[in-house]
Amino acid sequence: MTPDTDALKRAAAERALAFVASGTTIGLGTGSTVRPLLELLAGRLREGRLTGVVAVPTSEDTADRCRALGIPLATLEERPQPAIAIDGADEVSPRLDLIKGMGGALLREKVVALAARRFVVVADESKLVRRLGTRSPLPVEVVPFGWTALLPFLEKLGAVPTLRRRDDGSPYRTDNGNYLVECRFRRGIADPAALARALAKRTGVVEDGLFLRIATVAVVAGARGVRILKR
Repeated sequence: MTPDTDALKRAAAERALAFVASGTTIGLGTGSTVRPLLELLAGRLREGRLTGVVAVPTSEDTADRCRALGIPLATLEERPQPAIAIDGADEVSPRLDLIKGMGGALLREKVVALAARRFVVVADESKLVRRLGTRSPLPVEVVPFGWTALLPFLEKLGAVPTLRRRDDGSPYRTDNGNYLVECRFRRGIADPAALARALAKRTGVVEDGLFLRIATVAVVAGARGVRILKR
């Protein structure tokens, strides 16, 4: 029987906890892949299998879940260099380049990932792609002011941009109060590094979901077990 997606996420999360040592600060990501990690981490803290672990959350959602589970929290200002950051991904390339942020927390996720000494990605094998942008849209966080003026720019980059909206039709807002534009690429992203440079130069773009040359390890769960991929 092929494991379901939830089982794969839990298997990947359990294996990723092997990278967490007692007495360390860890960055904790956002989204459905990270939720079983939070539960497993809380269980090990309660059992005493891990001690002295303090977490830096990448979103208000993760912070709330950590408080409910009894996981000690700190801000990045208090703990500016976590030993490790663990997060999920929307896509993982063979070079461990990523698309992340469809959970809406890409800016804080990238800040924490870059601050950490090691960045570990957890995923199920459906997230593996040959070319970024073929499975998931690329989330781009933009300032609300004049956001429509960014659409022609994004289209010139080859994207089909769509503003994320809530169920009631209002614009989705990130924890930073910004909008999220989902950019689809019909044939994937031919040159992720060039795209990231173009987005970084554009006023009004706060951050993009391209995580390039940041991940050091990917823990990938599939029907045949859990694999460790290294960059």
